[in-house]
Amino acid sequence: MAKILDNIRQPNDIKKVPPKEYDQLAGEIREFLLESISKTGGHLASNLGVVELTMALHLCLDLPKDKIVWDVGHQSYVHKILTGRKDAFGGLRTFGGISGFPKIRESACDAFDTGHSSTSISAALGYARGRDLLGEDYTVVAVIGDGALTGGMAYEAINNAARMDKNFIIILNDNKMSISENVGGVSKYLNDIRMNESYIDFKEDVEAALRRIPRIGSSVVRSVKRSKDSIKQFLMPGGFFEDLGIDYMGPVDGHDIPQLVRVISAAKRKRKAVLVHVITQKGKGYEPAEEDPSAYHGVDKFDVKTGMPLKKSTQSTYTQIFSRTMLRMAAEDEKIVGVCAAMPYGTGLYKFSKQYPDRFFDVGIAEEHAVTFAAGLAAAGMKPYVAIYSSFLQRSYDQMIHDVCLPQHPVVFCIDRAGIVGADGETHQGILDLSYLCSIPGMNVFAPKNKYELYDVLKFSRTFDAPLAIRYPRGTAYGGLKQFRAPIEYGKSEILRTGARVAILAVGSMVETAWDVCARLAEENIDPALVNVRFVKPLDRKILEWLARDYEVIVTMEENVLRGGYGEAVAAYLSDLRCQDREKYGARLLKIGIPDVYVEHGNVDLLKESMGLDSLSVTQKIIKEYKKL
Repeated sequence: MAKILDNIRQPNDIKKVPPKEYDQLAGEIREFLLESISKTGGHLASNLGVVELTMALHLCLDLPKDKIVWDVGHQSYVHKILTGRKDAFGGLRTFGGISGFPKIRESACDAFDTGHSSTSISAALGYARGRDLLGEDYTVVAVIGDGALTGGMAYEAINNAARMDKNFIIILNDNKMSISENVGGVSKYLNDIRMNESYIDFKEDVEAALRRIPRIGSSVVRSVKRSKDSIKQFLMPGGFFEDLGIDYMGPVDGHDIPQLVRVISAAKRKRKAVLVHVITQKGKGYEPAEEDPSAYHGVDKFDVKTGMPLKKSTQSTYTQIFSRTMLRMAAEDEKIVGVCAAMPYGTGLYKFSKQYPDRFFDVGIAEEHAVTFAAGLAAAGMKPYVAIYSSFLQRSYDQMIHDVCLPQHPVVFCIDRAGIVGADGETHQGILDLSYLCSIPGMNVFAPKNKYELYDVLKFSRTFDAPLAIRYPRGTAYGGLKQFRAPIEYGKSEILRTGARVAILAVGSMVETAWDVCARLAEENIDPALVNVRFVKPLDRKILEWLARDYEVIVTMEENVLRGGYGEAVAAYLSDLRCQDREKYGARLLKIGIPDVYVEHGNVDLLKESMGLDSLSVTQKIIKEYKKL
């Protein structure tokens, strides 16, 4: 039997679908999402929740002329399906395949590249202002989740949007979730509004009834409109958005397509900024995701019938090592507190939050606040551990400088997903943290080589009285090289093997690769020394002086961009040594790292190979350099 979805081949094809078939199409889209994502992995619950909302937007808009800016963008799968990319979903988030986020280069219907939270209103507002300045005529819509309203940037944009005198639409997709359950005053405020779901229907029904009164109906309506603020305050506590000057419409059932179309069409007629408050259910249509939307936010390949992952690793991840160590340390030290930005599950602090609820703080999607808040905790005498993904921590660069490192508060940054993370692509790769962290005076940076060293450095951090960043990769924790476990000394590297002529300095996750490189080089009769860098900052100058004096080629290996990374810091110091004595410190330097590019989505091993970071490629580069001697 032919499916309605099979006829959606290009933008705006949905407008050919009769209204009586909308529900059937929504069901087919959910069926396709489940079938497809179960084979590729990806963001499931968020996309299941916005099926009807996305359909309504596409019914009301003319794409790509009109613009939709998706906040974060992980909920854009339905949008991609409705704009003709359904057949490309077999390669979703794979190397060379379509992205799991909106990409301008992928489709003209993707108005703006997104990947981080709380940015959509700013970007869409800029679009709308540009439209007006150029005298053009199209609709601009920002779709933002309630979780993203915990981010300060959203309010900066809302404050500016209130000044709009032309149409600008904000869709608030309220599913009571970000990745984990929402926290704080914004969540409470929206919950109060949800309790008044009849507000928009009441307002419109009363207006229609009054207008039908002979002769005086219109004047009565005008009088009521003048007093609408009083009515609004009675029915909808707070009226925050309208108090700012933004028209509020809602709450609207986010799974009722006719109602959504009616409200969005009405919003398009406004000559100002309007916010449409839509209530959706994250994971809708798939019982496991409805019951536990956090677990099905981002999934690996899974069995649709059971909801269980097809492949479950029995080995510990770095996140789990961090989680268990935090529990042990907190049991011994009541001053230890955990801070995260809306990701207690992803960062490994969930168990900590349950065992020590008074010492756990989820501040919402507000990384800047998380860092300064932690600085305040440290100033008060606590020992804060801030767990944030590498790509998200970069949002709080200013706060790390001014509020943590300048006054030297002993905040520990536990930086998960450092290095190449894979399928989420450019916006999520943690390839910049060594560069931005090492640029901050007073920051100390450590990269553990394996799971044992992560445990050891966390224990070391308890008594370390200065800012410390610990960066570790996503996924299974490396368990090799257990025989090398020298006590951690501040600013000191660890020698894993000595050799002749060639010396390798490997940072964190690259130690495993470097160990394999050493074995490959041995087959070519090259006997390299290998150093586990440990402290990327401060530099271990003594070991660099030794290597520059006794070896002819020094190789640095890091899973970070070369610009501003460890290799450049080594190069600068070696240059200083050569200025002192060129003959004594004459070693040549080969820097292995990520080039000056944004790393696309795909399998981590394939991405490393494409950039020459795999052991075979590194070996070949070293042999080439060695032959120049």
